[in-house]
This record gives sequence, structure tokens and C-alpha cells, in this order.
Amino acid sequence: MSDGEDDYAVIDDEMAPLLANVPYLQLTTGDMLVDDYDQADEKQDVAIISPDDSLNEPEPEPLADDFEGIKARILPEQPDLETESEAVSTWKIENWRNLPRKEHGPTFYCGGHPWCVLLGRLAECGTVTPVAAHMLILDRRVLFFPFGNNVDYASFYLEQGYDEKPPEDWYACVQFALVLWNPNDPSIYVHHTANHRFNADEGDWGFTRFAELRKLFAAQWEDRDRPMVENNTVNVTAYIRIVKDPTGVLWHNFVNYDSKKETGMVGLKNQGATCYLNSLLQSLYFTNAFRKAVYQIPTEHEAERTNSAYTLQRLFYLLQTNGSAVSTQELTASFGWETKHIFEQQDVQELSRILMERLEERMKGTDAENALAKLFVGKMKTYISCINVDYESSRIEDFWDIQLNVSGNKNLDDSFKDYVQVETMDGENKYFAEGFGLQDARKGVIFESFPQILHLQLKRFEYDINRDAMMKVNDRYEFPEYFDAAPYLSADADKSESYVYQLHGVLVHSGDFNAGHYYAFLKPFKDGYFYKFDDDRVTRATLREALEENFGGDYANMPNGNTGVRNPYTRTLSTKRSMSAYMLVYIRQTRVETVLPEMKQEDTPPHLEKILAEERAILEQRRKERDEQHLYLPVAVVTDDSFKAHQGFDLATWDVGTDSAAAPKSYRLLKTTTVGECTKVISDDIGKDPNRIRLWVMVNRQNKTVRPDQPLSETDMTLDEAFNKYGTKNNTFRVWAEIAETLEDDKPVWPDTQSQMSSNVPILIFLKHFDAEMQTLLGVGHVYIRRQEKVQDLAAPILQLMEWQPGTSLKLYEEIKHSMIEPMKPKSTLQQAEIQDGDIICFQKTLSEKEVTAIAQSGNYVDAREFYDYLLNRMSISFSPKPSQDVEGEAFELMLSRKMSYDQFSAKVGEHLKVDPTHIRFSTVNATTGKPKTTVKRNMNGTLWQILSPQYSTYANNNQRTDALYYEVLDLSLSELETKKTVKLTWLSEGITKEDVFEILVSKSGVIGDLLPSLQKKANLDPEIIKDIRIYEAHSGKVYKELYDDYGVAGVNEFVILYAEKIPEEELHPEADDKAIYAFQFDKEPNKPHGVPFKFMYKQGEPFKDTKIRLSKRTGIKGKQFDKIKFAVVQRSAYSKPRYLEDDDVLSEIATGSDDILGLDHVNKSKNFWSRGDSIFIK
Repeated sequence: MSDGEDDYAVIDDEMAPLLANVPYLQLTTGDMLVDDYDQADEKQDVAIISPDDSLNEPEPEPLADDFEGIKARILPEQPDLETESEAVSTWKIENWRNLPRKEHGPTFYCGGHPWCVLLGRLAECGTVTPVAAHMLILDRRVLFFPFGNNVDYASFYLEQGYDEKPPEDWYACVQFALVLWNPNDPSIYVHHTANHRFNADEGDWGFTRFAELRKLFAAQWEDRDRPMVENNTVNVTAYIRIVKDPTGVLWHNFVNYDSKKETGMVGLKNQGATCYLNSLLQSLYFTNAFRKAVYQIPTEHEAERTNSAYTLQRLFYLLQTNGSAVSTQELTASFGWETKHIFEQQDVQELSRILMERLEERMKGTDAENALAKLFVGKMKTYISCINVDYESSRIEDFWDIQLNVSGNKNLDDSFKDYVQVETMDGENKYFAEGFGLQDARKGVIFESFPQILHLQLKRFEYDINRDAMMKVNDRYEFPEYFDAAPYLSADADKSESYVYQLHGVLVHSGDFNAGHYYAFLKPFKDGYFYKFDDDRVTRATLREALEENFGGDYANMPNGNTGVRNPYTRTLSTKRSMSAYMLVYIRQTRVETVLPEMKQEDTPPHLEKILAEERAILEQRRKERDEQHLYLPVAVVTDDSFKAHQGFDLATWDVGTDSAAAPKSYRLLKTTTVGECTKVISDDIGKDPNRIRLWVMVNRQNKTVRPDQPLSETDMTLDEAFNKYGTKNNTFRVWAEIAETLEDDKPVWPDTQSQMSSNVPILIFLKHFDAEMQTLLGVGHVYIRRQEKVQDLAAPILQLMEWQPGTSLKLYEEIKHSMIEPMKPKSTLQQAEIQDGDIICFQKTLSEKEVTAIAQSGNYVDAREFYDYLLNRMSISFSPKPSQDVEGEAFELMLSRKMSYDQFSAKVGEHLKVDPTHIRFSTVNATTGKPKTTVKRNMNGTLWQILSPQYSTYANNNQRTDALYYEVLDLSLSELETKKTVKLTWLSEGITKEDVFEILVSKSGVIGDLLPSLQKKANLDPEIIKDIRIYEAHSGKVYKELYDDYGVAGVNEFVILYAEKIPEEELHPEADDKAIYAFQFDKEPNKPHGVPFKFMYKQGEPFKDTKIRLSKRTGIKGKQFDKIKFAVVQRSAYSKPRYLEDDDVLSEIATGSDDILGLDHVNKSKNFWSRGDSIFIK
């Protein structure tokens, strides 16, 4: 039974809208309510609601037999729900104490469906939420547990009354109340209410602890003078209201919910904290004109997962065609994002802007060029207009979106009025108009045109100076379904076409600045409904859910007398809604057909369809293989050819790539395949006669080696039988294919290694050759030799195989296991040496002292055992030149032993680079960012592995790659380097637009002037330029101080940035009244600096429009990029208010304080709004 009362859950943001208009819901009695949230069972679908306390005189309670009065009191209609049908049914329960443990009441009908009341035992299938409790439409009956459902309470449930199980797709949304009352005194009653979505799986719902048994049978019911159950008789009345389900998900528990089936659309999977990305992508996807423009980007020749335009096309196509939610992993990977970016919330406006910029770049020169600008770009005019004379200074610029203030504004119109608000410049703030002097003027912004698609960014996040933190603005802010933008256009704007916009999308943030969730309400079709896109779930939504519930502001009613609603993300109580719109998407009504055209098959790039169809076919094939995997057995076959190409332990490396000559042959064969049939498959593959092939089973020995054990002589045995009988219990059947060397009567002759009749049977031995000169250890073949023969007898077959001269001196070693290579005694028999089938013997030529010396001096190995140790400890290390613009070099890989000392692996790197190893410096690599981490110190006792994987370090220090190092080739040795200090100097060669970072070594006791010769060399500067170089220190985006040539480098710390530039001519040769001012760059607020600060000379009385010409030359910023910059005078204080400059202002008259600096306000393209970790970016 499903229980609607058993547990209490705090009302959360999802449930609060349902409760806002409910004047009364059932008050439970006794200990049913839990006041302490921490002790509550947090089930999202459960809550018990108490009535609001009335400030007025309470109305008389209706009697239980006043059915209309009771219904109006305990089951009021909700204004947002439309009633479909209602019913009231009373069940007279007699002879209570003699009833069975479970009893059904009489069946009654509501909405054409049967129902009944069930009296009985405890339900274990669920609980009912306080206001979102669910009910089904059928004929009904009450289910009754007279003696409790495993509790000391009477249990009542409402149950659908179908004789058989209802249809699978059947459901009904029901509000219901059960009232237990004394038929002799209708003023004595107890009741409970619930809502529930009844369906085939949840056909009953109700209350396990409806009323305590001892109280029901007590002589007095509460303060009355008679019992509830009198003479073993009591009535229970069921009130049922079936309500319409406008969205198809009213009170839905979303178990087995299928978005595609219910809505025809699918969602996007959340990778961790990418819900903000999902909401933006869905908004762009359902802007059909945008989708078409993206599809027009030619990617057929760049169909790679690293191409963000291609991955976006793939994502859109999958959203069109997939039956389930789509992953965004390919897209974010193409952006160049790593795991840390996936788990950081980012600013949607910034992400949208960067994405648009990248797509515009890809669209240049294609059919889609300017497509985005036509959709999203409008024009606004910034102006200053004199009141008393005919003079106006103005600038028209493009905008992609509009940022609107929420604080202090009640609705969208208020925000636009605030945006275009006119400021009067008079009194001391008069405007200097060229040719007219100081004049009263009006200053403001007005729109010249609005785009077809209007993106409105609502400033829900603002900096709180009192808390010194970003805070979310949860004030109520209304926006309409239809919006007329015409009042905010200039008088000269073209208004021949209506500027009425209709709402297309509402992007919502629920939570606060530090924690929350994003989702979107979108209207995919021009005449359709709104849908809620919440990551992987898509549901139909009402207009109220899309608009009013996202206005923010205070909750209308607080259920249960709570002082607030608990935010599910911050776990705190608040009287304000935490879910509110932060971005609105409007479409111009006259352009709806253009913006939302029907998507046709031909709109999709053909190559995209083809590629994804092929990928789906491959996935289907893999799925089929997985499903049929139990029928097949993977077989790995070692051949003579693969053994001879193998350099390593045993006969093969099992996990080597299939393109390697040393890789075993791989086959996928039915388990019912016989050994003979398997042999035929192998022979056809390697081009050998199947009659000359014998398969040997390879087994895992106890010493963790894999060796041939015995031949498979029963060719009629199935592979499954052979594997189970002889093979090692792993996933792959490993065998060695032996090729017969001798034939008799065209039949192969196989040595009998399994004979029990003789103790001197042949033994199968594999031979490996260590070539000290070539530094290789490769297989050469196999031989058979009898047990009683001596080790020295192996020399003859070895010399024959190698075609060496008789008498060649050899050293023999047994490869017992990876870490045990033992020399063999020539006089011992193979039996005494414990040699058995499948053992491996390694041999090498005996070297002269001269040969040993030459090989050792080159850093190579002279002994097979040393080389085996190298193989055991070898690892591939990637070496790359340390990232820096003044360093060039090749990236390469070396196979090195992890036991090598610093000098040994440094010598190998020096040998590869052909440089002195004492002049090479190494740095470890950060595993997360790929950037240099720490410089490796030369340690005579440390090994390569200890450098790559330090044992005693914190996680932060150990977050480094264990297979890579950066290198630098220095001009001096490492010992000399210890007397030097590395200074990072940024050379500004073109104003402030180009930065070249150089690392310069200078004596620790040196001065700033010592940096100049190295800078001249690294930056390839003319000797005349170097005489006029200025070096200055910057901190927090502002000039800290200028450093003179005699300033000691010891005083430069690592937390500042050093800039070097050629002093401008106007500063070298200033006019008499010229003055200097420091300048910096910021993004909207002075406390968000970015970029390179600089020094600038300004002239007395110069209009700022002329100053800007010189500023453009000084900074190197030109054209449209320079036009987007707003200039202001700012005090050095972090939170000072900027005083923005107009063309007719005079900088020398405004920047009069010693603390004044010049600010350049423009977008920081490398900074993340959220200021968390690295900036958001798209490659």
C-alpha cells in the first residue's frame, strides 16, 4: 500500500508553486508532524500541510454528514487545476472488531472509473506528498485495515476498483479526502487528504497511520463525551475529485519517463555542472534559423571531434534523431575543456558570446556568413545632445544581447526605461561642446534597431559591496509573453514594421550564486506550447510555469506555518523564491516564420547523416557482438613470426596493438568450432599448410609467466571443451602455432614430448638472442633437445640457427620469470637444470674486454641480465620543449629505465638532442593543465621514477604526469645556473596588444639593467632601441612602480608582472605642459581589471576625441575593437565609481587628483565571470 501520511518532507522549490494557492490542507494529529528538518525523511513526494491560522473568528466546523460543507472545507479547489469529475461515497463499517485484517469497501464510480476504500495493512510501495499526493481515475473503493497495517493505527487507502489490472497507459490525477466519523454524532470526525497520480503500477494510495486504534475505541474522543467507534460502528466517507492533466506530468514520479515518447524531444545529459550549457544549447537548437546556419558551416573535410563547429552539428543532429538524452562530452572536449571546466558553473552570457564569435569565424567565406548577425545583432546609439544649441555627439554600435538591471525594477518595461534613462548634464557637470563651450546637455542611450531574436540578460547576480561578494538578486521581476520594444527606439528609427516580440524562451537559475541548477522553458514551435528542458528530462509546461513561477520574489503562502521554503541546493530557508529567470529569448512577431522555419531533411548536411549512420551501425554491431558474446571464444595465437618480432618477456606481449608485428593473431570463433577447424582458420590467415600446424595450449604458470604447456592432439574437440579442459581461466584462449619442420610421406613429424615410456623425451625450448651491439633481445625460434643432454649441447642448434662460425663462445641464461634471469651451467643436464616444455633460454656472444668497454662507454648494456632489467623497468617518456616563445625544439619520446639516475637519463636526452647534458634542465608536467610544474633538481641519488612519481608529497604536489618531462637547453651549465635568478619579463612590442614572454637568467646579485642584454638578444632588438627601454612592475592589472636600471633584481618577487617597452617618442620629448597618467583596463567594474597597464602622456586642453587618436596609437588597438572601448577616469581605490569620458571632455581638466588613473572599459575575452579557476574558453 502506498502511504500518504507516514513521513514528513520539507516543502522545496519544486513543490512550493503547488502550495501557494492552497488555502487549507489536512492538519495531522499526534506525532505525525516532524518539526526538526534534520530528523525528517527527505522524500520529495511527501509533505503534511497544516491550515493557516485565521486572524478572524473561525467559521463553525461543518458536520461530517454535511458533505458539501466538508468538501469545501477540507478539499478546496485549486485555481490552477480544472476539475473533470467529482464523487462522494460513504461506507458504513459495522462489527469492526470482528473484521479480517484487510477489508475493501463498496465500489463506487467517479469519472467513469471504479473506486473503493481499502482498510488494512501497512504499505511498503511508497508515500504520498503533502500537496503532490497522487490519485487515479477509475471506479474506486476504500481499502481498510481494521487493526493496522503492521502499526497500531487504523489504515485507510483509496484504491482503483478494476477487477483486473487496469490498462498499461491508464492514469488519473485525483485529489481525495477520507473522513472517518461517528454516525451517531457527525461532529466527531477525523480526516486526511492527499493528491495522487493513479496508474497501473500505483493503483492505491492512502494513510497507514490514519488514526490511532486506542484513541478510536477510547470512551472519549479527544474532548468529546463519546467514542469515535461506537458500538463497533463507524462511517468513512471518500471525497474524490478528478482533475485534468494539462501537461501530462501532473504529480508524475517520472519513473520510466520517456521524454521522446511523451514530447517528441530529448534532453541533454549533465556531465557534472553543465546544466547552464544544456539550457543555452537547447535554446539555440530550437532557434531553427540558428540551427540551419550551423548546418551550413562546411565541415565535410574537417569532420573531426576537435572541430567545435562539427561537434555542434553532431549534437544538433543527435537532438533531432536520438530516442534518448544526448551527451555533450564531444562538444566540451572540442572546446578544449577539461574535467575541472566541466565541474564549474560558468557565465551563460559569456559562453554565448564566445560561442557566437567562434561560429562567426567559421562561417566567414561560407553560405552562412553574417547569418548570426542578421539574427542576433541590433544597434544602439550612445549620445550627448545639447539642450540649448544644435549640437550632438553620438556613436552607434552593435549589440548581441542587452543586459538589464533587475534591482530597483519591477518588470521588463521598467528595466528598458532604466536603460534608456536620460541624464541631464548641468551645473558643474556641463558638457563641453566644440565650438559652443560648456552647455547643458542630455546624455543617454537609445536603440536604433532591435534584432529578429532578442536575447535579454537579466542581471540576477550583482556585487554586494557590504558583503564583498557576488550575490543573487531574488526580487520579483515580471516579464510578459508579448513585449513591444518600439517605445525604446529613437525617433529616427524605421518603425514601418512592428517591433512586438513574443516570448520564445526563459532560462532559469534555481539556487544562489554559489550553488544552484539551470534549466529552460522553451516554445519550440510558433503555435505550440512551452516545454521544460531540465537536463535529460523534457516535459510539457503551462504558461504559468514558464512565466509567473520564474518571476522570483516572495512566496505567497508559507505552508505549515514555516518561515520560509528550503532551497534544495543551499539547504537554507528563505521567504524568496530561489528559481528566477536570468535570460529571456524573444522573437520578433513579424519574423517568426523566418526564425522558426520548418526543418527539412535537406537542411541536414549529408556527410553528417552518413557519418552518424555508420557510427550507429558500428554501435549496433558491437551491441550484437556483446549480446552474442557468450557464443564466441576469443583466441590469441603466437606464431614463429610474432615471436621473432617480440622484444620483451615470455613469447608475446598480449596487450600490444594489433598493428605490431609482435602482436599475437586474434580470432573470434564460435565455441563449437573444433580444434581442426580453428587450425584451418589460422593456416589460411598465415599462409601455411594446415596439416603442418599443431596448436599448443599456453597456460599461466605460478611464477606469472605464460608458456606453451601441451599440444592439442584431439582435433575433433571443440574449442570450448579444450579451453575448459586445458586452458587457463581467463577470457582468451591462448595458443602457440607450431609449424612442422620435417615431413615423412608428406605427413608432419612431431617430436613426442608427452611419452611416459622414457625419461629422456625431447623438450620444447624457445631461444632468444641478446645482441649487445644492437641492444636488442628478440626471439629466434625453437628447438627440441632431450632431457639427459647437457646445456652446452644447445650450442650446436644455436650456431646453426644463427649461421655463426663453429666455436663461437656463448653465454646462456634461463628466463625463469620477469625478475629472475639466471646463468646456466654448461655441464648440467637439462633435467638437472629443471628445464621443461615451453621454457625460454637466452643466449649472447661472449664479448671481449675491448667490446665491453666500448659498449659500456656509450651507455648501453653488455649483459643480457642488465638488458632484461631494463626491459622490466623501461617506460616511454615524452620530452617536449618547455612552453615559451623564445624556446624552440623538437618533441620526442625515449624508452628509458625507471632506475636510471639523473645523469643517466640526462645523458640519453643529450645524446638525442646532440647537446651537452649538463646544459639541459627538466621540468615536471602538471597532469591537469599540461603546463610546466616544478623544475627538476639534479640529485645524484634519485632515480627517474622518483622524479616522475615522488612518494612523499601532498596531492597538490603529486598532481603530475608520470610519463612526461619538459626540457630546456640552457646557455650555461646547471652548476652555473645555481648562482642565477630567473626573471620572467614580458616584452611589449606593439603598444599593449602583443606580449612576448621571456625568461631571463641574471645573477642573484644583479640589477634590472642586467636584463637588457638578454632581452635584446631574445627579442632581436636594435641596439638603438635598447637604450630607451623602460621596465615597470604591475600588480592587479595596474602599474605598481617603474624600475630603474640600478634596482636590484632580488627585490622583484614572483607575484608581480614585469613589463618592458620602448618609451614612446611623446614621452621622450614631451611638450612643456604635458603630464603623465597611468592607465589600466577593466571589464564593466574597476575591480575587474585585465590586460596590460601602461603609462600615457596627456596634453593640456586637448579634447578627448583627439586624445583617443593618440591612445589608439599608444595602445596599438585600432578600428572596431578600439571603438568598443569606453574611457573613464578612476581613482586607484578598488571600488571607486568611474567617471566616463565623452569626446568633448578634456582629460587634463578631469584627471586632477594624484590618485586618478585612466581606465579602458571593454570586454575581457580571457576572463571568467564567475572567477573560478581558469577562464572559460572555446578552442
